[in-house]
Amino acid sequence: MERTSVEETLTSVIECMRACNHCFSKSLQEEDLHMFTECIRLTRECSDICSLALNALETDSAFSKPIVALCAQVCDTCAVECGRHLHDHCQACAKACERCAEACRTLVAA
Repeated sequence: MERTSVEETLTSVIECMRACNHCFSKSLQEEDLHMFTECIRLTRECSDICSLALNALETDSAFSKPIVALCAQVCDTCAVECGRHLHDHCQACAKACERCAEACRTLVAA
């Protein structure tokens, strides 16, 4: 894998993980938690897979490509769910997830 692509992907993964953690935390503070149940679940899962992808890429794991491919899939799903909510933290998370998914797909295709 080309190092520049890996570095760009790492940056996107870290930004996505941070956005998901922020969205998770803010969503837990919302009055109508029921409305945010899926958002909360997906932001947690997305942050977890981003963390796994980050570790795999940084250690040059033999499983990097399938992990990064799964990260793109989870990010896509999280982006759709967060995009449904008009709150700033959800919209920011959706955008970070979209960028991360695209970066991951680009890296896997390389």
